Amino acid sequence: MSAPLSAAATPAPSLLRSTTRVAWFLLGALFIFSGLIKLNDPVGTALKLEEYFDVFAVDLPALDGLFRSLGGSSRLLSILLSSLEVILGAALLLRWYLRQTLWVLLALLVFFTFLTFYSAALNKVTDCGCFGDFVKLTPWTSFAKDLFLLLLWFVVFSNQRFLRHSFVQGTTGIMTMTFVTAIAIGIGVRALGHLPYFDFLPYKVGNNIGQLMKPAEPARYNYTFEHNGETKVFNEFPTDTTWKYKSMQTLNSKESTPVITDFGVSDENGNSYTQELLKGNKLVLIVQNTNKTDRDRFAEINKLLNSVGKSRKNITAITITSTSPGKFDTFRHEMNIATPYYFADATVLKSIVRSNPGLMVLQDGVVRAKYHYHDIPELFEVEKAL
Repeated sequence: MSAPLSAAATPAPSLLRSTTRVAWFLLGALFIFSGLIKLNDPVGTALKLEEYFDVFAVDLPALDGLFRSLGGSSRLLSILLSSLEVILGAALLLRWYLRQTLWVLLALLVFFTFLTFYSAALNKVTDCGCFGDFVKLTPWTSFAKDLFLLLLWFVVFSNQRFLRHSFVQGTTGIMTMTFVTAIAIGIGVRALGHLPYFDFLPYKVGNNIGQLMKPAEPARYNYTFEHNGETKVFNEFPTDTTWKYKSMQTLNSKESTPVITDFGVSDENGNSYTQELLKGNKLVLIVQNTNKTDRDRFAEINKLLNSVGKSRKNITAITITSTSPGKFDTFRHEMNIATPYYFADATVLKSIVRSNPGLMVLQDGVVRAKYHYHDIPELFEVEKAL
C-alpha cells in the first residue's frame, strides 16, 4: 500500500518546486526590468521622487526640511534606488546570498507598497513611475502590482529549499555582482549626462507634435434617455423632446483624446506662438528654469544659434522657457542669448527634453533631433537632421 501513496504524493512537491522557480524568475526579472526602465531616464525618475517628497513635505510639516533636502538629492537617489533594483534582481536570479537578498528585497517591496497605497488612497501622486514612462499605471494598479510582487516574494522565501544551488559563489560571486553594480550605475550616469537611451514621451524624435495635438478620431457617444418609464440608449442625440436626458457615455475616449493636450507656446503678452512654431525649420533652445540651468554651456550654444543665419535651410532660432518674463529678460542679457523668446509650461518643457538647457530641431512640427547640453551639435549636424 505504501507505493501507491508515495506515487500520489509525488506531484505536489514537483508542482511546488515549479511554482517556486517561476516565482523566483518573475520576481528577479521584474526587478531588473523596473530598474533598467528607470535608469533609462533617471531625470524622469528624479522628477517623480521630487513629486513624492513635495507631497510628504506638505502632509508631514514637521519633516519638511528633511523632504526638501531629499528633493535636492533626487537625481542621486534616482540612480541609487534604480541601480539597487537591478542589483537585487540580478542577485536573486544568481541566487547569490539568497536569504539576505530576499530580506533586502522585502524591505524595498514594503517601502514601494506603502508609497503606492499612499498615492492610491489619498490620490496624491497619480502615476507612481514604477516603470518610468514606458508603462503608465494608475495608483491602484501600482498597488496591486506591489501586492503581486509581495506574493511572489512569499512563495520564494517559503520554499528556498528548491533554490539551494547558487550560480555564483565566493570570489566569482563578488566579481559578478561588482560588474552588475558598475553596469547598472554606469547606465544611469550615462543617461543622466546625456538624453534617455529610449524616449517614451510624446515629444520623441520622429513624432509630429501638431498631429498628436489632434484626436485620432472624432468622439462617439451613447446617450441614455427616459420616456414614460422606458429607458433607451441612442447613438445620436434624439430630436424628440419628449425623451428626458439621463446620461452620456463616450465610446472611444482613448482614440478621441489627443496624445498631447498641454502643449502651448506664447509670447510675453500671452499671444499664442504655437502654430507658428510648428511651421518651417526651427532650432529651439529650451531653458526650463534659469535658476537650475547650466550657465557654462551658453557660449557654445550661442555660437550655434548665431550660425543658423548662414544655413541655406532657412532655419529660425528661438528660445522657449518657463521662467517669468522679467527674470528671463535679465538672464538672456547675462547669457547674450540673441533670439526671440517665448514661454511654455515647465512640465511640458521637462517632457520635451531631459536637459536644462536643451535643444530641439523641428521641421513643420516634426521632431527631427534633440540634444543635451553635453552634446551641442555643429550647424551641419542640425542641417543633416532636417
